[in-house]
Amino acid sequence: MSRIYNFSAGPACLPEAVLQQAQQEMTDWQGCGMSVMEMSHRGKEFMSIAAQAEADLRELMAIPDNYKVLFLQGGASAQFSNVPVNLLRGKKSADYIYTGQWSKKAIAEAKRFCDVNVAASAEASNFSVLPAQSEWCGDVPLVADLSSTILSRPIDVSKFGVIYAGAQKNIGPAGLTVVIVRDDLIGETVPGMPVLCDYKIMADNDSMYNTPPTYGWYLAGLVFAWLKKNGGLSAMAEVNERKANKLYAAIDDSDFYANPIDLNCRSWMNVPFTLANAELDATFLSEAKAAGLVTLKGHRSVGGMRASIYNAMPEAGVDALISFMADFEKRQG
Repeated sequence: MSRIYNFSAGPACLPEAVLQQAQQEMTDWQGCGMSVMEMSHRGKEFMSIAAQAEADLRELMAIPDNYKVLFLQGGASAQFSNVPVNLLRGKKSADYIYTGQWSKKAIAEAKRFCDVNVAASAEASNFSVLPAQSEWCGDVPLVADLSSTILSRPIDVSKFGVIYAGAQKNIGPAGLTVVIVRDDLIGETVPGMPVLCDYKIMADNDSMYNTPPTYGWYLAGLVFAWLKKNGGLSAMAEVNERKANKLYAAIDDSDFYANPIDLNCRSWMNVPFTLANAELDATFLSEAKAAGLVTLKGHRSVGGMRASIYNAMPEAGVDALISFMADFEKRQG
């Protein structure tokens, strides 16, 4: 069976070239006689893999020297607690922006450690429009969950105190989380917290205080190398913007499909849409799957469809989806 186009929000598709390289190296990494999955995380072979992955990520994102890069377990959701644990530093409250499902969970977790001030909320628009800009006081470190956005375009890391991202969208397989944290924000955790929550301890031990997700880290390194080979994040941004624009255009130019998100708030990476007749949803999904277009069902909280078109989704996959959508509308509209 040929490979299909996987539009899942995560675990998402990986670059085919990366999978092929991993396949070639599965049983014998560069002549060492064993798989990366079998290596000691403290052996020279894996240490070289880890060092190269971090170096490539730093180069791709132009990460300043005063930021630590951590490769951790626990998923991005673990950072909902790790962020306040590390950043409160004696303070009793934190500001959050409520923009949807994940910030709702982050707010709930932060309330275990401090008072939460919802500085701005998009709830009134059913999360279709970003909230009005709030007033921030003083030098407040900005924290962002960039699980979907990371590596899709250049960003200015220096604007953030902490960036974190689950790997399973634009970095690699599930089970790995990347945390990028400014070094003056670590070293003073909420008392009594587990040692594995402490960014400084993880940084001081090169993310190896405990056994890290070694194979996920290795695959992330292959993705970073693939990104460099393909022109880096500026080149990715051009392709990603083009992919998103053509899919949004197909939706907006149709009376059969609709996207509720404000034009200024649309993601390049995740494109939700609905059918004019929701009773056709199951048929759409079934026929799409038969056409090799899978995992298009929308998030359980909103329904409809969602096409996640991360870096590894080739433009041909987006073109195939648009063609299928036009044909489905012609037959069912």
